[in-house]
Amino acid sequence: MASRPNRPLSPHLQIYRLPLTGIISISHRIPVCLCFGLVLFVAVLSSVADSGFSYGIMQSWFDNLFVKLIYWGFVFALCFHLCHGVRHLIWDAGAGFDKASMDKFALYELAAAVLLTVLVLTLI
Repeated sequence: MASRPNRPLSPHLQIYRLPLTGIISISHRIPVCLCFGLVLFVAVLSSVADSGFSYGIMQSWFDNLFVKLIYWGFVFALCFHLCHGVRHLIWDAGAGFDKASMDKFALYELAAAVLLTVLVLTLI
């Protein structure tokens, strides 16, 4: 039986570096913030529908930093999802498939998601 070579069979994560578009594509598929945010949104709606007392309790929850972080993450995830969808619409139109355009649109997507998040959080 032949001995196995002492090297990895595929590029290891320490050697291979994902391109920005790959990182964005993977991070877009992680809906954790959207799940927690939707649970929080449903809790707020149910407290509004229940009574003023339960809504007051819900408002006091928003003084907690952890709940605020979930809320901010939810808003960013929604904005990121929107910007990612716009990028896919551009791709569906047949534009932006060369390497330079893909990297440029990935940076635009991140910047627009951050800008929209800040805009939404300052207006609310």
